[in-house]
Amino acid sequence: MPLDDALDCGRKMDEALAQAGPGVLIDHILNRYHAVHREQFPAAIALARRVEATHSDQPDCPHGLADHLAIMADHLMSHQRREEEVLFPLMLDGGHPMIRHPIARMEEEHRDVAGQLVRLSVLTNDFTPPAGACRTWKALCRTGQEICDDLHEHMRLENDILFPRFVDDA
Repeated sequence: MPLDDALDCGRKMDEALAQAGPGVLIDHILNRYHAVHREQFPAAIALARRVEATHSDQPDCPHGLADHLAIMADHLMSHQRREEEVLFPLMLDGGHPMIRHPIARMEEEHRDVAGQLVRLSVLTNDFTPPAGACRTWKALCRTGQEICDDLHEHMRLENDILFPRFVDDA
């Protein structure tokens, strides 16, 4: 898909999600991002452990990547659980006078994730496998890029479209 078409498609999706009720947007976030992250991270951690074990003697080996991904996954799963059990139900019930506090906490955690994504990019050489890399290392870089892109979009939808609906009203 050409870039202009992709951007236009993205704008149309944003407009549709912005006009939809919070339930539609929350369902989209749960199905497109929360469920996908639960699959992405174990796969990425397994790939990273394999690459680190197989190529530990190479200078460009992403040492510490599996541990970094495991920490990210642990934080993200806790974050998503709080959204699913506390924040999203409050939103689906129409909000609450104190909703700005859990939203502020989620936005703070999103800033932490952005920093973790910078570290992920550094550890993977900006998601670029070295020349002659094996299939596993190439798959690891692709998966890392997907995680990065998905988390950025996930956080953008929450920060820019979902959360303002409730903070502005609270």
